[in-house]
Amino acid sequence: MKKYLHEIFNQASEKLAYLKDIKITFDIPKNESQGDLSSNAALLLSKQLKKPPRVIAEEIQSSLNIDKNKISKIEIAGPGFINFYFTPEFVSEIVKEILSNLIGYGKSQKYRGKKANVEFVSANPTGPLTVGHGRNAVVGDTLANLLEWVGYDVDREYYFNNAGRQMRVLGDSVKQRYLELLGNKIDFPEDYYQGEYIIEIAKKLHKDFGNKLFDENPEGIFKAKAEQEIFLEIKNTLERLGIIHKVFFNENSLYEDKKIDEVLAEFKEKNLSYEKDSAVWLKLSQLGNEQDKVIVKATGEPTYRLPDIAYHVTKYKRNYDLMVDIFGSDHNATYPDVLAGLRALGYDDSKVKVLIHQFVTITENGEVVKMSTRKANYITLDQLIDDVGADVVRYFFNMRGITSHMNFDLVLAKKQSDENPVFYLQYAHARISSIIRMVENENLKPSTENLNLLITNEEQALLKKLHQFENEVLLSAELFETHRICVYLEELAAAFHKFYTFCRIIGSEKKLAEARLALAIATRAVIKNGLTILGVSAPEKM
Repeated sequence: MKKYLHEIFNQASEKLAYLKDIKITFDIPKNESQGDLSSNAALLLSKQLKKPPRVIAEEIQSSLNIDKNKISKIEIAGPGFINFYFTPEFVSEIVKEILSNLIGYGKSQKYRGKKANVEFVSANPTGPLTVGHGRNAVVGDTLANLLEWVGYDVDREYYFNNAGRQMRVLGDSVKQRYLELLGNKIDFPEDYYQGEYIIEIAKKLHKDFGNKLFDENPEGIFKAKAEQEIFLEIKNTLERLGIIHKVFFNENSLYEDKKIDEVLAEFKEKNLSYEKDSAVWLKLSQLGNEQDKVIVKATGEPTYRLPDIAYHVTKYKRNYDLMVDIFGSDHNATYPDVLAGLRALGYDDSKVKVLIHQFVTITENGEVVKMSTRKANYITLDQLIDDVGADVVRYFFNMRGITSHMNFDLVLAKKQSDENPVFYLQYAHARISSIIRMVENENLKPSTENLNLLITNEEQALLKKLHQFENEVLLSAELFETHRICVYLEELAAAFHKFYTFCRIIGSEKKLAEARLALAIATRAVIKNGLTILGVSAPEKM
């Protein structure tokens, strides 16, 4: 429906040039009596044209070349809204479009030929992935799916650092546990890695080498083994959620390839840095930020800003049109410095989209749950997957906007009822699959020849909801909001269940039954496509 309105508005803009001056949008009125779609174009143009909105709305209406087989009525309402009412016959035609494409319905080529990089998870290899990493991982992968659905060629990227103090501590944590296995009494530091996984790595080294590693440097085989084991576990955890990164970018390569030095030299050449107290400072106050910040400490070690700027420079040089960074809320105050540094180097920072997600709390019966059997103070993502399943983990992490703190309700997640949105959606898909199996015995086949028979309120409500899917996918991708797909699917499933309750397929007159069956199959395809974007399975039996 929106596609058709955009077409006739584009045609009208040849007569009314001012329609090209604004972005025309069409919204669904809250009250059904106000039409199927509504435009506020006249209100937006009123100030510019110095005319009352209703006068502009009348001009627009008279310039629209309307096909009366598609639009039954146009009304100008309130201060100047233009409300459109579509014919049931036109609304029903969406079934043909869906059935002609099925698994591809909802995809668009708007961003075809453009490259996107989505960097997410990016946890350093010091321990298993936590629930916090899980939200980052699921949203990142789902967003990558959405961008692919609107035409982008997407690279999923994981940025990590296997150097620095944290890795030295990791190596020594393993060595201390190894020495403990040899019978040495150790005083294990509180700031070392406490998890059971450290002991398991030490046991593997003890099994392979016995006591031969007693004098080994912690930064040698101990650190290397820990990194190898932990990274393998991280990849395995992500694969359980269907997440596979194409690129693993090591921060250390920025030093080895002199990328850090190149950025430092460029800042100096542009007179954007200076030395003070034996440190190097970036003139962020000249770049729009509040105050200058240190980019190289007095010890000679860079702060996070410098390698992050150098890292993003490599993305620009890899010719991405869009670069999405997904961070936890601890990055909220820091990423503006990186963007300012990129602007200073002459890069278009509008190509970088930073998404900040809030924390996750696991609750059960209103109480915060600690699920970890490890001694470390975190909840592992693997344990959550074990407890509720990958589908539920993916859906629950997607169903709330990432700017909100999330309570992951274990009781709800485990319910096999309509209260659980995952069950609700999968049951809708399975129910339609069951209908399709049942009608085979009734000699019924889907037909689009008599879609004009789909005129009840329940049929039309379901059809209109199907019309929204393609636009919802595009909006979700452009707004970087994966939760919109969840909201849409739940509304679609509700419309289907209502249709199923009031509109019988088996037992109806043959032509009507065939049209309703076609509508049900189209609905199943859209539910499956939405779940596919979210990375959730669509079972045919439950």
